[in-house]
Amino acid sequence: MDYTRLKFDRPHPKVLRITMDNGKMNSADRAMHAELTQIWRDIDADPTVNAAILTGAGKMFSAGGDFGMIQEIMRDFDTRTRVWKEARDLVYNLINCSKPVVSSMRGVAVGAGLVCGLLADVSIAAKDCRIIDGHTRLGVAAGDHAAIVWPLLCGMAKAKYYLLLCDQLLGDEAERIGLISLAVDDSELDAKALEVATRLAEGAQSAIRWTKYALNNWLRQAGPVFDTSLALEFLGFSGSDVKEGLAAHLEKRKPAFPPDSAL
Repeated sequence: MDYTRLKFDRPHPKVLRITMDNGKMNSADRAMHAELTQIWRDIDADPTVNAAILTGAGKMFSAGGDFGMIQEIMRDFDTRTRVWKEARDLVYNLINCSKPVVSSMRGVAVGAGLVCGLLADVSIAAKDCRIIDGHTRLGVAAGDHAAIVWPLLCGMAKAKYYLLLCDQLLGDEAERIGLISLAVDDSELDAKALEVATRLAEGAQSAIRWTKYALNNWLRQAGPVFDTSLALEFLGFSGSDVKEGLAAHLEKRKPAFPPDSAL
């Protein structure tokens, strides 16, 4: 009952389906960002949940960060430090959640939604889902989840290409390079996510949870890499590049970033 942006249903007695839904293409506004941080702790503590599915309402997984929240982060130090802590906790809470998580991505997957989508234990996307990490186009470093998991999933060469250039990946290509677990036709997406989550929910729970814990030590080892990338991302919110990047997004044009001789 404390959640306003996340909706819940039970497609299986031991599977909790979480649907991001805010009526704004499921963009991560202030409330949703906080809820995506807290939900993994609640799932971890809930004895009635063995597995979770994360999806988006309608035809969209998540359209990224809410522009209003980005403007708040840019102009207010207290907001910047609060969201930085949430962004850090979101990643670590999901990594440390003992229950397996399945993501079901369609339409567009960007921003905090994509963080959860790619850090899910089994990530499934529609073949035509558009996956985009748009940090550098916005004018900030690729923080969030990018540095902690992209190189591990698809290798450093592909990670650098997509994170530096912000090119979009379709679901079928994301599966080919190893960024996601599976790509399926959109018509099959919901059923496939439920099938996988049901198998996880009905499996040997100690074996599944301990396997997840052990494998996620690869991500815990990358904690210092993640912490650095996130700190640099939020440092960038106080600079000039992000002002031009946000203006370009709002005006739907190519950004013209100022030269920076200080670097």
